[in-house]
Amino acid sequence: MGLDMRSDWNLCKLGDVIEVNPYPELNAEEKVVYVGMADLRENARKIDSCELREYPGSGSRFQNNDTLLARITPCLENGKTAYVDLLSTDNAIAWGSTEFIVLRARPNITDALFVYYLARHPNFRDYVIQRMEGTSGRQRVPTISVEQYQFLLPPLPEQRAIAEILGSLDDKIELNRQMNATLEAIARAIFTSWFVDFDPVHAKA
Repeated sequence: MGLDMRSDWNLCKLGDVIEVNPYPELNAEEKVVYVGMADLRENARKIDSCELREYPGSGSRFQNNDTLLARITPCLENGKTAYVDLLSTDNAIAWGSTEFIVLRARPNITDALFVYYLARHPNFRDYVIQRMEGTSGRQRVPTISVEQYQFLLPPLPEQRAIAEILGSLDDKIELNRQMNATLEAIARAIFTSWFVDFDPVHAKA
């Protein structure tokens, strides 16, 4: 995603064009989807797993098409950033770790998937990492620093085009990852069969 100056790209603050930490209404003790930090892979768009948990009344809250950004070290530096698309409906509300910053596109201003790829951009990541605060090993980026990040925002049609291209590449990467995982599982099964369980020897016997 290039950041060269364009006549139709506007310099803006992130907080002016993207909603940071929206809080959709969610009743305490309501049992809904929970996403923890461990459910996010590094540098991957998809959320790996989730579970149903009662909402305790605190924690991040989010919906489909939101972006989850890890705000704590070392998860932020390691690239734990995900796009929410696992909920059954777009009206469904989930909750998660207090160490997430939730980014949500503003209607008719920003595209949801573009927001995710903005959060993955090296310029943004360098900016937020440099602004982490706190004691060693427990540093976090303040929400206000995220809101004050300045960048060039393309018109909405260009945002969608950028997100579509990057999304297609991510889809191919994910498909290759799944294929590799399947091949590795097959290889492990064959190795176990031949050299641990000695199935060929048993078959001859």
